[in-house]
Formats: sequence, structure tokens, C-alpha cells
Amino acid sequence: MVSAAAVEDAIARARRLPSLAIGLHVVVVNGRPVLPPAQVPDLVGSDGAFESNLVAAGVRYFFDPRARRQLEAEIRAQFEAFARTGLRLDHVNAQNHMHVHPTVFSTILRVGREFGMVAVRVPYEPFWPSWRSARRDLAVRLGNAALLWPWLGLMRARLRRAGVAHNDAVFGLNDTGRMSAERVRSLLGELPEGVTEMYFHPDLGSIELAALCDASVMTAVRKPEIFPITFSMLVPGAA
Repeated sequence: MVSAAAVEDAIARARRLPSLAIGLHVVVVNGRPVLPPAQVPDLVGSDGAFESNLVAAGVRYFFDPRARRQLEAEIRAQFEAFARTGLRLDHVNAQNHMHVHPTVFSTILRVGREFGMVAVRVPYEPFWPSWRSARRDLAVRLGNAALLWPWLGLMRARLRRAGVAHNDAVFGLNDTGRMSAERVRSLLGELPEGVTEMYFHPDLGSIELAALCDASVMTAVRKPEIFPITFSMLVPGAA
């Protein structure tokens, strides 16, 4: 998140870990722009921050030509800010998965390829593995799968046409903030065939940080049928 308050610290940490694959987390909702608010007045409120209502933001980005022009300028500025770090761009995703929105996705796809974007997260969490691992929140899991299905299908098709790599599935969408060691082990036992991303928000003191440091999780992820990769390794010829 190149406009976030702790970005300089994040960049310094990333540089100390050259094997860590770093992605650009594009922010066009629930955050602040890289550009001065005066340059993106149709994207921000009086506080200089992006809209926190995802539906309202999505409607504006789709129908308002001025907002779309400012959206492209802001997304370009975020790619430029990432490029200035000197870090290798492994993949791209977006705050609140806003890159599923067709206008935002079109802009990321168009601008991103100018900056060497080779992979994008597709936030598809398959219903049955997700449900079997948790046995809770049936309506939420089913609703997310059904609501996102047509948009994710379009997203995959456009990525294939553009030659941009993507994952097949993701876990963490329906369990954000609840990815305990027990939940992670259960999800690892439900991995579908193909490429699956499992994501976390491991802030200090959280169960998600504890899960990532848990010895039983480390053992489970080292099973021979699980092969850890980065997004950019999905690109033909990548090391």
C-alpha cells in the first residue's frame, strides 16, 4: 500500500528480505491517494480520503467520466510509486478486492502492463472446500461464491487474453481475521488442484500471526503434495 503511513518501514523491511515476493496493493477505497487530493477531487471526500462505501465508489467509478480519468491517474501514480522503490513487482491486488470492479480492473490491466505487471490475484474462494474446513457462516460463503462468480469469470478471461498470470483459488476471503492455526491446518487439508493463495492480516498479537508461526502449520505446509511458489513463478520461464 504505497500511500499507507508505514510504507517506508515496509519498503526497508522488504529490501532486507530479497527472497520475499512483494506485490502492489492498489488502494482506491478505504485509504488515501498518492496524488494530492486536489488532483483527484471526485475520488475523495473533504477529509482527503477515498470513499469507504464500496457500492457508492463502484457506481461513481463506473458512470462518472471525470472520476474514471482521476482513477487512472491515481492508479498510475501508485504503480509509479512502487517502481521507485526498486522492488520487483511480483503481483497486484487491491484493497477490499476492488480490482474485481470492471472499471478498476480495466484500468489496472491497462496501466499495470506498462509497469511490468505479470500476475494478479483472483479472489475466488471455492465454496465446498471453504465450507468443509470451517462449518460456519454458510450463507456468507455461499453468497460470496455466487455473487462474485460472473465477475471472476470475466476477470480470468481478460487476464488470459492479456497474458497475465493468476491463481486458481484463494483462502482467507471468508475468514479474514479468523485464520487461526486450526483453521489454516483445516484449509490446507482442503486445497483444490491448481494454484491456491492463502492470505493473512498478521498484525502483532493476532491469531493470524500466531498461526503463521505455529509449528503444526509449518509441518502441514511442508507436505510433499504442497509446493510453495510466488505469483511471478506462474509466468512461463520464470525461475
